[in-house]
Order: sequence, then C-alpha cells, then structure tokens
Amino acid sequence: MPVATAWPSTTSCCGSKKNLVTKPCTALHSAEWSTVTLNFRARREATVWQRLNRILLVLLIIAIWLVIVSLFVPPYKKLMQSRMEIDNLQQQVNEQHTLLARQTREVTLLKTDVSYLETIARDRLDLMKEGETIFRLETARAKAKPAAPTRK
Repeated sequence: MPVATAWPSTTSCCGSKKNLVTKPCTALHSAEWSTVTLNFRARREATVWQRLNRILLVLLIIAIWLVIVSLFVPPYKKLMQSRMEIDNLQQQVNEQHTLLARQTREVTLLKTDVSYLETIARDRLDLMKEGETIFRLETARAKAKPAAPTRK
C-alpha cells in the first residue's frame, strides 16, 4: 500500500499520488459538493422558516393589537357620546340661566319701576290714559295673513 506523504494535497483519498490542487479526487469532490448543497438547502430552508416565523410573529402582534383596540373602542365611543350629551345639557342649562336672569329682571322691574309697568300695561293690555290715542302699525307678517272670508 502506498504511503501517504506529508503533503495531503498531493495525496488522493485512495493513497495514490495525485495533485489535488489541479485535479481533485472525484469522491472527495462529490462529497464536498453534496455538503455544500446540503448546507445551502439547509440555510435556504432555515431562512424560509425564519421568514415564516417573522410573518407569524407580525400577524400575532397585529392580532393582539386588534384585540386591544376592539376592547377599548366601544368604551371610547361611549365616552365621546357622553361628553357630547354633557355639552348639550350644559348648553341647555346656560340657556335656562339666561332665561331665568331675564325673567328675574322683568319681575324686579315690574315690582319697582312704575314707568316700566305703565309701558307693559299699555302694550300688552291695550290700556291708555284719558285723551290719548294709540296708533298700531301692522307688521309685514300680519299683512301676509289672508283675511277671514265673509259669508254671504
């Protein structure tokens, strides 16, 4: 059996002397090629699985986010609706305060101011002083009303 030399690049796997730099042994070459191919396939399969895992992770995060949003959206809508209702009620309260202030002022004037009382009595109750003539001007709305039909 031939003895292997100190330089492995000049010895084939079979023990024959060949220059492996220029012409590698086919058994070693095919073994190395299959290893490279397997490594490439393994890497490719690993990257495919890594990509699938990343996609799955992203989908899981999106699903969790949607669940959280779906839990908080209905109470938020209810909160906004309640705030709108509070604003409407506050507006009604302000209108009622304005009306109350106006009517309180009118009551105070009716109780204390005689000239205001005379003006209101003449206007609303059609009262007048002796020797006084009242002229009323019809507004455009009053003229627009049709006259009552007369029966023949």
